[in-house]
Amino acid sequence: MGPLIPLDIIPDTWNNVIAVAIGIAFGFIMEGSGFSSSRKIVGLFYGYDFTVLKVFFTAAVTSAIGLLYFGYFGWLDLSLIYIHPTYLTAAIVGGLVMGIGFVSGGYCPGTSLIGAGIGRIDGMVFTVGLMLGIFFFSETFTWLEGMYEGTGFFAGDFLGYITITEYFNISPNIFIVGFTIVAVAAFYFTNLIRKRVKPVNY
Repeated sequence: MGPLIPLDIIPDTWNNVIAVAIGIAFGFIMEGSGFSSSRKIVGLFYGYDFTVLKVFFTAAVTSAIGLLYFGYFGWLDLSLIYIHPTYLTAAIVGGLVMGIGFVSGGYCPGTSLIGAGIGRIDGMVFTVGLMLGIFFFSETFTWLEGMYEGTGFFAGDFLGYITITEYFNISPNIFIVGFTIVAVAAFYFTNLIRKRVKPVNY
């Protein structure tokens, strides 16, 4: 992670202070948006609240368009952005574990900490489960190492440092236009569904 503010404006030591301030602001906004409520978060899967879908779509579309424009104007070298490597089996298994935990508990790791931070018991329980999961993973890592690192039986799972546009050989501009259209359509249809569903108290 690079400096949050250029070093010729403030000393490098202030970056940690700024990072904490941004983290507090982020948590405040998330809590104010209702993301400390497991009912609101899991509402996406049960069809009565689509705030999570809208937030994720908005974040993805905004950041994608922003990065393209930053690259176009020369403000950012897109070739220097780190691309996380793709390990197919690990991604599928991790997605299933995350998804099952998300649906059953109503929290993701970040929102569980927000819930715990304001005193929600379910958030505290979920956070304890998160810590136990980390401990279990570390203790069984020798068994899971092949899948995690794409070696041995899972050697063919490593797809490299690749993006969706590279994998399907399409233009990033076309992909983002299509993705934006999908997001707008999702907003429209989820609003129609929300009007027909009985509101849920949080």
